[in-house]
Amino acid sequence: MTTTTPYPPDPQAPHNELPGRIMAREMAEQPAVLRRILSQGAPAIHQVAREIAARSPRFVLLTARGTSDNAALYAKYLLEIRLGLPCGLASMSTITAYGARPDLTDVLVIIVSQSGGSPDLVASTQAAREAGAITLAVTNNPDSPLAGVSEYHLDIMAGPERALPATKTYTASLLALYLFVEGLRDGDGSAAEALPDIAEQLLARQDEVRTLAARYRFAERMVITSRGYGYPTAKEAALKLMETSYIPALSYSGADLLHGPLAMVDNVSPVIAVVPDGKGGEALRPVLDRLRGRGADLVVIGPRQQVEQASAGFVLPTEDVAEELQPILEILPLQLLAYEVTIARGQDPDAPRALAKVTETR
Repeated sequence: MTTTTPYPPDPQAPHNELPGRIMAREMAEQPAVLRRILSQGAPAIHQVAREIAARSPRFVLLTARGTSDNAALYAKYLLEIRLGLPCGLASMSTITAYGARPDLTDVLVIIVSQSGGSPDLVASTQAAREAGAITLAVTNNPDSPLAGVSEYHLDIMAGPERALPATKTYTASLLALYLFVEGLRDGDGSAAEALPDIAEQLLARQDEVRTLAARYRFAERMVITSRGYGYPTAKEAALKLMETSYIPALSYSGADLLHGPLAMVDNVSPVIAVVPDGKGGEALRPVLDRLRGRGADLVVIGPRQQVEQASAGFVLPTEDVAEELQPILEILPLQLLAYEVTIARGQDPDAPRALAKVTETR
C-alpha cells in the first residue's frame, strides 16, 4: 500500500511524519514566492537592470550548476530572443582547474546559485571580475560568499529551502531573471502578474498528476523533450526525476532527439514532451509526429490540442501567457510528477541518497 503525503501538507504536522513532507510544503509555497518577488523584489531587480544596461555589455556569460544551470539556460533564451544579446554557458573548469584568464572586459557574467556557497562559483566569479567582467549573482542568500564577490546581486526571495530537490528556488530564479531581462529592455514585467494565481491553480491539480505517476512507477528509463523556451523545463524535469526517484531520465532538445537518440524510443519507452504554446511548440510538432509514428508512450505537458493527440497529458492554461513566461508554469506539474513517482516507488523525495543541499564543487 502506498502512503501519499497530503498536499498541501498540514503545516502543524511533524516534519518526519511522512516521506516527502518538506518537498510538498515547499512546492506549495511557490505561488506566495512569486507574489513576493513581484510585489517586493521587482523594484530592486529593475534598478540593477538599469545600472547594467547603462554599461552596454557586449556579451553575456552564464555560470551555474545543477538546477541553477537550467535556470541559466532559460536566461540564455530570454537574452538572445528578447534582446538579441549573444550568450554563452561558461565552463568553470577552464578557470578553476586550468587557470585560464580570458579577457572579459565589458562582458556581463551572470552567476545563478541557490545557496551562493559553492567554491568553484565563488572562485570563477572573482576571477571574472578581475578580468574586467560585470558580475551579477542571482541567489537565495544575499549574505552568501558569491553575493559578496559579485558587483551586483539579485535576491530571489524564496525563503529557506530545506528539501534537497530544489523547487521554489527554481521558479523564483526564473521569475527574477525574467524581470531582470525586462528591466534591461526597459519593460515593466507586468505580463508576469497573473503567474501566482495560475500557479496556485496548477498545484491544486495533484490528483491528475498522481494518475500520470502510475504510468511511471516501474519505468526503467524516461525521455523528456522540448524546444525553445521549453527546453530548460525538460532538463529540469529530468533532473528532478533522477534525483528523487532514481529513474534514468534523458532530456533532449527535440531537434537533437531526431539526430540519433530517437532510435532508442519504442512502444514501451515513456516520453514526456513539454510543448510550449508558441514558436517552440510549432518547432516541436515534427518531433511529436515522429514519436507517435514510433508508437511511443507519449505524455504531453502543454496546450489542450496537443494533449488530446497524445497517450496522456496535463493541460496547461497558456492561452493568455506569453511563451517566455510559460516555463515558470510548465515545471510545476513536473515537480509534482517527480514527487508522486518517488512516493509511489516507496522512496522519500526529501532525502535523495548521496546528495547534500550545498554541493561544494571546485
